[in-house]
Amino acid sequence: MSRIEEMIRELCPNGVEYKPLGDVCFYPKTRIAYSSLTVNNYVSTENLLRDKKGKTDACSIPNEGMGIEFLIGDILIGNIRPYLKKIWLADHTGGTNGDVLLFRIKHPNLTPKFLYYILSSDNFFNFDNQYAKGAKMPRGDKSKILEYFVPIPPLAIQNEIVNILDKFTELEAELEAELEARRKQYEHYRDKLLTFNEITPPLKSEVKWLTMSEVFEIKNGYTPSKAKPEYWTNGTIPWFRMEDIRTNGRILEDSIRHITSEAVKGGRLFPANSIILATTATIGEHALIMIDSLANQRFTNLAIRKSLINELDMKFFFYYMFIVDEWCKSNTNTSGFESVDMVKFKKLQIPIPPMEEQQRIVAILDKFETLVNDISEGLPAEITARRQQYEYYRDKLLTFTKATS
Repeated sequence: MSRIEEMIRELCPNGVEYKPLGDVCFYPKTRIAYSSLTVNNYVSTENLLRDKKGKTDACSIPNEGMGIEFLIGDILIGNIRPYLKKIWLADHTGGTNGDVLLFRIKHPNLTPKFLYYILSSDNFFNFDNQYAKGAKMPRGDKSKILEYFVPIPPLAIQNEIVNILDKFTELEAELEAELEARRKQYEHYRDKLLTFNEITPPLKSEVKWLTMSEVFEIKNGYTPSKAKPEYWTNGTIPWFRMEDIRTNGRILEDSIRHITSEAVKGGRLFPANSIILATTATIGEHALIMIDSLANQRFTNLAIRKSLINELDMKFFFYYMFIVDEWCKSNTNTSGFESVDMVKFKKLQIPIPPMEEQQRIVAILDKFETLVNDISEGLPAEITARRQQYEYYRDKLLTFTKATS
């Protein structure tokens, strides 16, 4: 019998009391001026990280007005798009806004870290998402969230469970740190392979340099009118957004949303085996699209000209796009809405080495990509297995026999 099972048998043999979240916590309403906050202690849904990864510094703070003050030990939950699973246990004081749910414990026998683990569980986020309101930007229903039942085992059991789950979290963090180190090593080697202005003869003389506009037909994405259901209802044509890259990676064979043929301007689609590049908003993200499709206005499509189709391997260019991504981030128009300077972009020169060299580089980088990013092999697979194991034991540790009244 495990230590936890022994403690439960000894300390709560008749089960554990469950109480609604609203009975064990309250929602603080102390106001704080945004002007008194910094990027480190202002927290919004934008800088709460998805998948329960905590938070990062804010990119900006409201210029005026009042927010809600939070204290150490408070739990902050992103209330927009609950499926993103944004949650943070405050380790310093600060302020937030109305898009973040803020909970402070009032029950004398409940610890912040234990409640944090309860509210970090998929059970809670599934409950939250079940009652979310709004199709375009679903928002958690605070009144329903306050009805979520929370177990209150003895403090000694809470502390033991927290210790166990902390160790699981540390092990996962160590694996992720090792994976991040490998990614950086891979990126360094990838960029070195793709830097052709430093290579020596005879290959250097065989590399052709052409501008973007010489190599590609460059077209803008767009969003068909949402007011016309005939553009969207029963659509079968992939229509890509940034969410597709975040969800399905950088090689895309289908999209989350689809449009109809009536929505396509001039009947022309972005061709399969072309690149979409984010040139506004989230600048410097790209993907290789494997199907005739379209994308929204954040993206610019790069389709190889027919005259060069036998000279450029698009998988090679997909890898070279990581260098182009960084160029894009450093070459933007700052007046108005930030976007890539397309005049400069069209003149940007890219290398076209011999096809044999392109294919050699692709073969090397495909192997690196598998080692670093393929969830079926290597470290990513180990992290996935560890995470599944952690979630299994977390749910098991946080599930108790309910005390009878």
